[in-house]
Amino acid sequence: MAKRGFFAELQHQSAIAARERERAAKAAAREHAAAVRQAEAAQRTAAQARAQASRAAAADQKRAEAEAKRLHLEARQAEVESLNAKLASDYDQIDSLLAATLDVDDYVDLELLRSVATHPPFERSDLEQPLPPPPPIQPPPEPQWVEPPGPTGLSGMLGGKKKHEEARAAAWETFTSQQRSWQEAAAQVPTLQFQQMQAHQQAEGQREAALAQARAEFTAECAEREAAAAAANQALDELIAGLKAGTAEAVLEYISIVLENSVYPDVLPIEHDFDFDAELRELDLKVTIPGPDELPKVKAYKYAKGTDEITSADLPAKAQKDRYASLLHHVTLRSVHEVFEADRVGCIETISLIVGTDSIDPATGQLKSTPLAAVATDRATFEAIDLSLVVPAATLEHLGALVSKNPHGLVAIDTSKGVRSS
Repeated sequence: MAKRGFFAELQHQSAIAARERERAAKAAAREHAAAVRQAEAAQRTAAQARAQASRAAAADQKRAEAEAKRLHLEARQAEVESLNAKLASDYDQIDSLLAATLDVDDYVDLELLRSVATHPPFERSDLEQPLPPPPPIQPPPEPQWVEPPGPTGLSGMLGGKKKHEEARAAAWETFTSQQRSWQEAAAQVPTLQFQQMQAHQQAEGQREAALAQARAEFTAECAEREAAAAAANQALDELIAGLKAGTAEAVLEYISIVLENSVYPDVLPIEHDFDFDAELRELDLKVTIPGPDELPKVKAYKYAKGTDEITSADLPAKAQKDRYASLLHHVTLRSVHEVFEADRVGCIETISLIVGTDSIDPATGQLKSTPLAAVATDRATFEAIDLSLVVPAATLEHLGALVSKNPHGLVAIDTSKGVRSS
């Protein structure tokens, strides 16, 4: 039996996203979303009112409590409306399974699955610019001799000349000391400049090495992405060529893509299993649907003020049985339709289909599969039917299908003689 392949998984995820976009556009989904938002807003408002009531002064306590109670009732009612909107949306999706697929072309253009390697930007662009050289180290300013001012006027007559000479001698001693220090510092400048140049060259070399390594790693990662895309495209080319040739492996992969593209509602998980006989050009398909107990059965939700509880009432037993039987009919026709419509190459001439469900056998406690519908049909016979105008139960009878008389009660059909015997 076929398993989900690489391209099937891609198509499955794409189909899920497309379904979510479609659901968001439907009225029921919009109503459900609006109800959820209203319920959340009401709950927030009620919480705020309760908090306000707890802070209110004694005089305002009664009024605040009444307001909090009113808002609480509104919040609970909004919650009920949200649940009922979700219920209506779920039932609408279940009841329109066949119509939903008729609005969609089930053909999958395999060329759209072609891979293109997408590369992120180079993250180490900070390494691409060379390090600017530092300003060269300069020698300190050379000390300049400044002659002390000489004596003038009366000070020159009162021993000022001698004091001037003493001051000049002291200044000269200071100057010569500064001059020696300057010369020593200036003599070190070429060595410091050389060390500065070496440090810059070393840092620049480290930058270039880091840049080369980062580029090499980035190039290798890009090469891996390119190789992965090339390998995927080669596999896609082989799939396209195999499908044109009608090989069993290619047909199984393509049908896997098609069926994974058939996304059912969240409340209705569907599983497919299939095999293909290339010589007979027949697809042997098995579809597993949820059991009756797995489907929603609530008719409506309502809020009881007295107990502050949300209760629900179930659908009548007949309505539950009718919906499950309708589900079985819709899934059966939908499955055949999707395969034949998707197979434009014409690899599949006939389909042998069994639709059933898995459940626990009450007698043994073991999981068992219960077949509920079986049909075998060829392409020409099925494509002559206008599914947009049919009553599904009548169509299955027209095709000679074998259908359980009580699918809701898990009454199995007899497949001991094979599907075609039906």
